[in-house]
Amino acid sequence: MHFNHKLTGANFDRKTAWFEQLDYPKKTDHAQNPTQDQSGNEQKRAKEIGVDFDLFIGADGAHSATRFHLMKYARVNYQQEYIDTLWCEFHIKPTKNNDFVIDPHHLHIWPASSFMFIAIPSSDASFTCTLFAPASHFASIASNPQSKLAEFFNQYFPGVSPTLISPFDLLDQFQNNPHLPLISIKCSPYHYKSSVVILGDAAHAMVPFYGQGMNAGLEDVRVLFDHLDQHGVYSPSGCDRSKLVETALDAYTAHRTPDAHMINDLALMNYEEMSSDVRSPLYKLRKWMEESVSVWIPWLGWRTQYTRVSFENQRYSELDREVRRQGRALIGGFVIGTAGIAALGLLAVRRYGIGRYI
Repeated sequence: MHFNHKLTGANFDRKTAWFEQLDYPKKTDHAQNPTQDQSGNEQKRAKEIGVDFDLFIGADGAHSATRFHLMKYARVNYQQEYIDTLWCEFHIKPTKNNDFVIDPHHLHIWPASSFMFIAIPSSDASFTCTLFAPASHFASIASNPQSKLAEFFNQYFPGVSPTLISPFDLLDQFQNNPHLPLISIKCSPYHYKSSVVILGDAAHAMVPFYGQGMNAGLEDVRVLFDHLDQHGVYSPSGCDRSKLVETALDAYTAHRTPDAHMINDLALMNYEEMSSDVRSPLYKLRKWMEESVSVWIPWLGWRTQYTRVSFENQRYSELDREVRRQGRALIGGFVIGTAGIAALGLLAVRRYGIGRYI
């Protein structure tokens, strides 16, 4: 096993990869072609090693070096989007009695239409909070944070400061915690022949608004090895193992691509739901109806989208179709029910002459 090595090249036809050892001294004279240390002495090039492999699994994040080299061999369709939202982390301390300041059994959201502030409970009785907002808002606040930050929070997130976060801590955390971008990546295929496959954010980085990034990555592993098992890769069958692996990877890409693309889309859509829709009376009515049917008539198999995404193993692409079907049924039932009540009211008026007493 090799740790602290950086992938610098790969030949996925010959199944050889090259890695640079990261524990060598850094070259610091300039970024593009560093050759000297700070004293002006020539530095040796970091040691590079070649490694032969049977199957290269790249789980190296959104800015994946594996994906970069994969795209030299496979005809990879690639889509990258930075949404116009940055994020900054804040922290709500526990009380003096080491207890939660607010209810720890809920995700707390301060919605503000196109942006929001959220608080998630931690095991030490604190809350990890995040401000999600357009880059223009961050730039405006950063131009004069001493006055604009408190004004911004008081206007859009009442009750956060000074009640939950002191003005000093609020300013300190805004100025010292990074303001980071959010990226969404889709690509396909995820593999090349029997040589390489990418998993997790390397294959489908997503925004965090459904909390499914790590779950989807771990599910990649399960689905990948399901296909390797189904195609007999680990069975001593005497067949060409390389061909079995290639067939399994073909099936994995075909199976996983629509699911990964769907959860990317759902994560983006959930941002609008969290930051804006939750304030709509119609949204609240729909959620009440969905959850009531799910709880009181479970034999219908009715489950909310959040339940299906977060607590079940149903494929993301399949659950989207089910949720859309449920939505059509819910709207149809509501329309029929409303029409039925109106018809009964009209019948009562005509039969009993109720209108004469109004």
